[in-house]
Amino acid sequence: MINRDGYTISLWQQHISAFPLSSTRHEQVYDIIIVGGGITGVTTALLLQEAGFKCLLLEAANLGYGTTGGTTAHLNTLLDVSYETIEKNFGLPAARSIAKASANAIAFIEKMTQEYSIDCGFNTADAYQYAQNKEQDEALDREATAATNAGLDVSRVATLPLPISCISAIQVKGQAKFSPLPYLYELAKAFENIGGVILENTRVTKIEHKGKVEITAGEQTFTGRKLVLATHIPPGINLLHLRCIPYRSYALAARLAQNDYPQDLYYDMEEPFHYIRSQEVDGQQYLIVGGEDHKTGHHENTTLCFRQLEAWVHKHFKVEEITQRWSSQFYEPVDGLPYIGQLPGEEEDVYVATGFSGNGMIYGTIAALLLRDMLLGVPNELEMILDPNRLKPIAGFSNFISHNADVAMQFVGKLIPAASLHLLADLAPGEGRVITYESEKMAVYKDETGELHSVSPVCTHLKCDVNWNSGERSWDCPCHGARYSPDGQVLNCPATMALQALHVAATVK
Repeated sequence: MINRDGYTISLWQQHISAFPLSSTRHEQVYDIIIVGGGITGVTTALLLQEAGFKCLLLEAANLGYGTTGGTTAHLNTLLDVSYETIEKNFGLPAARSIAKASANAIAFIEKMTQEYSIDCGFNTADAYQYAQNKEQDEALDREATAATNAGLDVSRVATLPLPISCISAIQVKGQAKFSPLPYLYELAKAFENIGGVILENTRVTKIEHKGKVEITAGEQTFTGRKLVLATHIPPGINLLHLRCIPYRSYALAARLAQNDYPQDLYYDMEEPFHYIRSQEVDGQQYLIVGGEDHKTGHHENTTLCFRQLEAWVHKHFKVEEITQRWSSQFYEPVDGLPYIGQLPGEEEDVYVATGFSGNGMIYGTIAALLLRDMLLGVPNELEMILDPNRLKPIAGFSNFISHNADVAMQFVGKLIPAASLHLLADLAPGEGRVITYESEKMAVYKDETGELHSVSPVCTHLKCDVNWNSGERSWDCPCHGARYSPDGQVLNCPATMALQALHVAATVK
């Protein structure tokens, strides 16, 4: 089992050990530094190292810590953002380019599994999207037309090979599924084997431009000629934070009573929608279901999201056991397509890949292939379509600024007297809450022993107040998706600094 960016553990993270690092830092100046140890960062690092660049990959925690470790790992050309929307916003040629690139990403992943003999359960599959009422049927008909126009192999089917009723459905060929972390690890090993360097537990806190890119991570500094931010959302402050909306998505893995696991990919059209598939892991088949999506920090009871998803699964399948429950973060771009290329408002030596919606495995791979071409000067039709600078940069925005938590400094050293601890008396072990004491807010978490941990609720990114996430036991910012552990340590970008620690007088049993 490996660490992850939350309290719950995914199916993939449960069944894998820490990556066995073998590389050591040996260069004074790297050609390219890649930040982020998910599928985008690792694939990009391998492709660039193969192309002759000397590359360094920095990961804030461990490989597979974030969304790549929490994905449900659908490999699909039938994307979360409809082709109807893509065609409306970007035109039919762009929709066709995205469909083609998605198919190429699946083919690339299959090629990597064969080239490196990766045992990750890669299998081809079909995708089914189905409607359960008249309104959904009309939307499905429009999407079928748009997807066909974009080049997908779409056909109408009367019924589903699934114990779920519908009034209409479409079948799309050319999809696939796999276990993401064995795949990620083998690509990382291949990167190291050809001279690439990986450093884990190295969180970047500062970026400066001094002719080259100088990166600070704790007490360490690194220098590169180019920088790729493959951190799911760029750290610090940038225009893209105003164009990417953070969401949480929930997932569970289950063993079925009758061993009748669906072998293809399935998507309903509810709001929020559900997505279904299966995967064999360590010789055991699992049903994997996701859904119940909502904006990060905007749901009062995230534990309820798990319960609702579990109820939905029990309604449609004969479940023997729910083995894992977890949630993960993704970012919705405002216009439907990700932002891959040079970071808006920054120097020309900084590149970014973000806004993947719920298609991180596909767009992460597309991003790696596109960034390789861009850094090699090879023309790629996606460069203009996915250009982050299709948004006009706001003057004065910089990727990193000096983050100050002085709004909480007045609390340092201030103790809540025992007489006032009634504010926290009904706080259950494992629960957190933002309270107000003497007109000041504080975020308080009670651990399983009854000890209180208190931090400022003011997010260190752009000063929004965080909310408690009961399902993941984290403090989540509803503005731009920064997330923190119960004691205030950074779990997810864009924040780069921990929440300000406060003090409480005593424990509450």
